[in-house]
Amino acid sequence: MGVTASIAAYKACEIVRRLLRDKIGVSVVMSENATRLISPQVFSSLSCGRVYWDMFSDACGWEIEHISLAKQADLVLIAPATANIIGKLANGIADDLLSTLVTAVRVPVLIAPAMNENMLKNRIVRENINKLKGLGYKFIEPEKGRLACGDVGVGHLADVEIIVRQVKRFLK
Repeated sequence: MGVTASIAAYKACEIVRRLLRDKIGVSVVMSENATRLISPQVFSSLSCGRVYWDMFSDACGWEIEHISLAKQADLVLIAPATANIIGKLANGIADDLLSTLVTAVRVPVLIAPAMNENMLKNRIVRENINKLKGLGYKFIEPEKGRLACGDVGVGHLADVEIIVRQVKRFLK
């Protein structure tokens, strides 16, 4: 599970809890900026495992983390997904652990965007989303709701239940 720097990252905690409750193993990979919103220790406690976020951390033994994680994955869920990670993936930019992991996987990638409505409607962001959809990436569309800035609009992370249901669907 990839977690990026959206205020909706707190909902990723509940997604991890729900997946584990349903006996779905979860490894958490955070963007570096996400670690400024929620400590990796929170996800480590929830997932009962190591949290990955630093591309140049001390690797365990000889393993190259993004390749090792890619080989272990049955599915990659990015929730919340910012415009930044969507843009990186759409343009082949692999400059952090999460983007290099996604570049290396051969499994379905589910992306659950969360951002301000104006950002979501931005022409470049829309083109990036459409490009990724055309390449086979799957999206869990954001909902209308209260956004971090206080506005109400589309860009609110999809409901946790919807995200968990989609993960289960793709794992079958």
